[in-house]
Order: sequence, then structure tokens, then C-alpha cells
Amino acid sequence: MHQEPIIIFKKRRTEPVHHSGAWKVAYADFVTALMSLFIVLWLMNSSKPIQEAVGGYFRDPYGSAKKTGHDIGAGEPVTQSKEDLTQLKNNLLRKLQTMPEFDKLKDQIEITITDEGLRVELLESPKGTFFENGNSDPTAALRDVLSILSVEAGKLPNPISLEGHTDSTPFSDSSSYGNWELSTDRANAARRFMEGAGLRPAQVVQVRGFADRKLRKPQQPQDASNRRISILIQYQSAMEKAVTTAGDKLPAVPAP
Repeated sequence: MHQEPIIIFKKRRTEPVHHSGAWKVAYADFVTALMSLFIVLWLMNSSKPIQEAVGGYFRDPYGSAKKTGHDIGAGEPVTQSKEDLTQLKNNLLRKLQTMPEFDKLKDQIEITITDEGLRVELLESPKGTFFENGNSDPTAALRDVLSILSVEAGKLPNPISLEGHTDSTPFSDSSSYGNWELSTDRANAARRFMEGAGLRPAQVVQVRGFADRKLRKPQQPQDASNRRISILIQYQSAMEKAVTTAGDKLPAVPAP
């Protein structure tokens, strides 16, 4: 008797192919290169001042060089050095000296160059030269000083910050209005006046009230000079200068 052969079929199991993540790295590099190309094309079609300003920013992004940037527009520097602020300080002093009451106020006006920019501090007197006691409305003397500062600062591209300070004498027994509110209201009152007297729209970028937390004379917390208004003309970076001058904005660059 003939026996049929037995045929056995065996199926081979194929292991799934595991792909590595190398393609993700290559794709990220491609997207980064493409974005770089777009930025280069945008710069090629931008004005020369923008190109110079952007180049200066990447060469010295923190403005740490002694002299940085190039001239734009009407010859204003892209970034300010301390030498530039010294010139601005002297110019402000010359303008303030034209005030009829300057001799009476000169000891209450301090202009210093700091790491943040040019700081103008208007120090109060015991009699209340710039604000009446407990009041946030500027006096005539303060309006005269702010008028000159507003016109001169309004010619600059620099952003402005205003600060209000009080001494350590409690303002009142009220729990709803104290030195915090008073210092803030005085800084805000100075801002409103300066914006109407010569500052450019949106030039003020910050208004702060510190109450008695930053005393000028910590050993004499109730001294009248602790009550003051500070106007800070801030340094301006190359990138800010480029945007202010041309009205353009850099495209957002995503992180790789």
C-alpha cells in the first residue's frame, strides 16, 4: 500500500522593524535651516539701518561693549553708553537751569547714571515742594520740572519708568489707603502729566509705587527726602532701537 508523503508548512514569523529616532533630528535640522533661510531673506529685503542694528545686536546682545551700534536716522546711537547718558545728563541740567525757581530747587533734584539708565530723582522737602502732605496732585513747582523733563525725554527713543516713594511715617489709620497707595498714585499722577507735556505715546513702560521699602536714608526713615519721585530713562538695546526706528518686528524664531 502506497503512503502519501506528509507535508508540513512552517510559517516564518518576521520581527517588526524598529526605526530609530534619527529622522526626528534630521527633520529638526531641516526646519531650523529653513527658518534661518527665511530670516536671511527677510534681512536682505530690510533697510540698511535694520541690518546694521540686527548685526550689532548679535555681536553684543547685552550692550556690554563700551561703544556699540551705528547711527540710525537722525544720528541717534543704537544703544547708549555711559558717555551718551553723561551728555544727556548735562543737557537736562542746562534746560533745568533756565527755570526761574531753579536756585531754590537745585538741592532737591538729583540726576545720576545707574546700571539701568539715567535716574532723575525729585526729593521732597519738609514743607512739601512737589506734593502737599498726603496729596497726590503735583504742585506748580513739580509741574514746571516735569514739563522740561517731558519735552527732553520725549525726543529720545528710550523707554521711561516712574517710581513713587514715601517715608516711614504712616499715612493714616485707614486700612484701605496708605503709603503703598500714595506712592503709586503720585507716580501715576507724574505719568499723566508727563504724557500730556511731551512724552511720546507708550514711552512710559512702567509705573511703580514702593512706599517706604526703598528709603533714600535708611538711618533716617522719616526724613522728607525719602519722599520722592524717580524718573528713569532706561538704556535702549539695539533690537529695541531697530523696531522703534523702522516700525518693523523680527519674526519669531522657534527653538530647535
